[in-house]
Amino acid sequence: MASYIIPVFILILCVFCLIKNINAYSCFANGASEAVNLAIKTFPLLVAIFCAIELFKISGLSSTISSVLAPVFSFLGIPRELTDFLVLRPFSGTGSLAMISEIYQTYGPDSYIARSASVIMSCTETVFYIVAIYFTGTKVKKLGYTIPVALLSCFIGSIIACLLCRVI
Repeated sequence: MASYIIPVFILILCVFCLIKNINAYSCFANGASEAVNLAIKTFPLLVAIFCAIELFKISGLSSTISSVLAPVFSFLGIPRELTDFLVLRPFSGTGSLAMISEIYQTYGPDSYIARSASVIMSCTETVFYIVAIYFTGTKVKKLGYTIPVALLSCFIGSIIACLLCRVI
């Protein structure tokens, strides 16, 4: 059934374009052209983010922040073993994926820590990457409360994830 979803969607889109007298190919080509321009504009931002992430890890700042936050996380019900993971998650999806793989190998995939890390991985986001990509594409300059609210929601999601994994 799932293999028919995209072809059916494309067929419905073509029928809609025929009914509304829209040149679907021209619209597709214009959208692809805009996507290439967006990729060119966001490439320097991505390079900067990846460099900052590596500097964050290599400098030891990540481990320092983790050691400071570990007692607070532990008090809130988040295992100390997930502190590094929670610090890295808003910055890097790939780094988080590598860490979760390491967590699976160390503690086993069915352990409380691994289950908590899995739920955290699925209910939180790489905030800084998403902000860089989406706000560049929309040309929004004033971020205001966007990053603090996104980080707070990821943190609250992490607390709830650990609570649910403890209960279930």
